[in-house]
Amino acid sequence: MFPILIVLSMLEMGSGYVLEELERTYLENPTLLVLVPVMIGMGGNLGAILSSRLSTRLHLGLLEFDPRNEVLWTNVTAILGLAATVFSALGVAAWVVGRIIAEPMPLVDLFIISIVSGMLLSVIAIVLSLVATYISYTRGLDPDDTTIPVVTNLCDILGVIVLSGVALVVLN
Repeated sequence: MFPILIVLSMLEMGSGYVLEELERTYLENPTLLVLVPVMIGMGGNLGAILSSRLSTRLHLGLLEFDPRNEVLWTNVTAILGLAATVFSALGVAAWVVGRIIAEPMPLVDLFIISIVSGMLLSVIAIVLSLVATYISYTRGLDPDDTTIPVVTNLCDILGVIVLSGVALVVLN
């Protein structure tokens, strides 16, 4: 576990570097700063939810990593539905907060940034959860101990990158 934690800590610093490099973009559009912590937190949460559900089913002997497994697809669909709901609401909530405390951005731009980056991050979180759980299981590790730290850290990093990339595309 220690080497994994060292690697994940180094990657977290990379995420901070990306955020610092895009400081000007965020300061020119302060409403985007409302999205950053929520986007990072929700990406990790969605990955943790799926990882926990998969780990529980593995411990109960109810999960097979088969692409035709209906339960697996049901869980993936539930995560995508939750993500669509949360990131749609986040776009509107960020717009409201932006109108109150900062220079407002157009609602359409903010909504597109929130929903596109949120859904991309959700897909990434799903893939990371499936891969981390599968690798833990096949290597004889307890997925409860390995998947959530790996998935949440990687989603923290990728959340900043995905949000920044989508914001740059939409705003330019």
